[in-house]
Amino acid sequence: MSDRLKIFCTNLNRYIDFEGGDTLKDIYTRIAPELGFEAICARVNNKTEGLAYSLFRPKMVEFLPYDSDSGRRVYTRSLCMILYKAVSDLHPGARLRIEHSISHGYFCRVTQLGHPLTPEIIVAIRDRMREIVRADLRFVRKERLSSHVVEIFREQHLMDKVKLLESLHNLYETYYTLDSLADSYYGALAPRTGMIDIFDLIPYKDGMLLMARDPFNTSAPATPVAQEKMFRAFTDYQEFNHILGVTNVGELNDDVAAGKSPGIINVSEALHNKRISTIADMITERFNEGGARIVLVAGPSSSGKTTFTKRLAIQLMTNLMRPKMISLDDYFVDRHHTPIDENGEYDYESLYALDLDQFNADLQTLLDGGEVELPYYNFATGSREYRGNRIKLDPDSILLIEGIHGLNPELTARIDARMKFKIYISALTTISIDDHNWIPTTDNRLLRRIIRDHKYRGSSAADTIRRWPSVRRGEERWIFPYQENADTMFNSSLLFELAVIKEQAEKILDEVPRDIPEYAEAYRLRKFLSYFHPISPEYIPSTSLLREFLGGSSFRY
Repeated sequence: MSDRLKIFCTNLNRYIDFEGGDTLKDIYTRIAPELGFEAICARVNNKTEGLAYSLFRPKMVEFLPYDSDSGRRVYTRSLCMILYKAVSDLHPGARLRIEHSISHGYFCRVTQLGHPLTPEIIVAIRDRMREIVRADLRFVRKERLSSHVVEIFREQHLMDKVKLLESLHNLYETYYTLDSLADSYYGALAPRTGMIDIFDLIPYKDGMLLMARDPFNTSAPATPVAQEKMFRAFTDYQEFNHILGVTNVGELNDDVAAGKSPGIINVSEALHNKRISTIADMITERFNEGGARIVLVAGPSSSGKTTFTKRLAIQLMTNLMRPKMISLDDYFVDRHHTPIDENGEYDYESLYALDLDQFNADLQTLLDGGEVELPYYNFATGSREYRGNRIKLDPDSILLIEGIHGLNPELTARIDARMKFKIYISALTTISIDDHNWIPTTDNRLLRRIIRDHKYRGSSAADTIRRWPSVRRGEERWIFPYQENADTMFNSSLLFELAVIKEQAEKILDEVPRDIPEYAEAYRLRKFLSYFHPISPEYIPSTSLLREFLGGSSFRY
């Protein structure tokens, strides 16, 4: 008996016998009553795999539920392939493009229909998706020579995938089939369509929203929320990508191989300059009309708020204004008054970690023409100090305040609304891996933060990955609900940036040990970066937002 093959199931904290060739689904079926939840995937030796994964050697296995991060990704990928099959069944030759997350769903366009995408067509696609789910078809994972996979995709007119695979020069590639339809994803799918039973598909703008499970009520699909400004920000940059002829990684790789990287960088940086200049002109116009004495710059972690604010200050100076800056972090309450999160840790993401009364009083004094002494928060002692830093606003002065809570009305509740100009900034990634694999904005920001924390804070990738869920929870509570309050939005992502940060990020991610849970996320990010041809950072200007993370900036932080 002791010589039998065994996995160690971390959920049950014990070894389980299996036969060589058993799938994760086979083992899960035997132990499901003990687990007490429905699994959709598993972590095998700290690497996420689908339940169709076959076992031939001893492994450490953790089964994962639908509401885990990995489970949600598996569910969404599987849902996307069901959508692709439904579109292909009803409209052969049409092109489905799943572009980005928005409004709690995923924005999709269907083109090459020969006629507009109507609500009636969307309802028919949704109904076909439901038929595919009821049929409980298998998602079959296959691995073949790349040249053979390229021909399969060419026959299906998936030229974006053909271009990507031809740029990578891998010997073998993995893909999935659903009935007779092939597709590829950079992660596992569910075993069968019957497991993907909760979703919706609704008309949205000139396309449709694919709604997966609501993360807070997994028995129902997510409900869309209004994000008009966010949608426009995405659309503006996608139009720019189309003008450059770079909308997916395959096209970017071709341009890199052709030596066009400097041109892409120069044009992308020029777009940032133009946008920041436009925002400065908007602020100046409102200032001259008697408002906008305070500019609030808000956004999630690693969105580039600090460099954006410094570049905005330069543009405001060219408009003959005198920008002055206040650090929101300096208004932290003394540490023993800091709110405690659900894990018993100090919650510096909370709005109430700030002294709102003092902050609003100082702002009002400045707006009234008075002088204030700014506090300084000593992170070493966890207490506020005063070091004689006094400021006063001149007639041509404008106050720039950068921090995650800038768009929360409660932060500046006592300040007249017309005195405030609010800016939301995030790295809204608009380049896709291919038509069916978008690049999540959160992955872009996480990679930025991994590099920055390693370079400037001495943190390992594992440390940053471990803290990231807490950061994301803070963003969901304190930042994202208020993003549509902005007067304008700025997209800090750069078309080329993932190709530039690739080599630095991969080196740091390679240091994550295989025997810790964070390895699964490190592996996923390395897999994602493997699609990009590298671009040397030598072409990046010293004022680029990307320099905040890569180093080499001409700004002081």
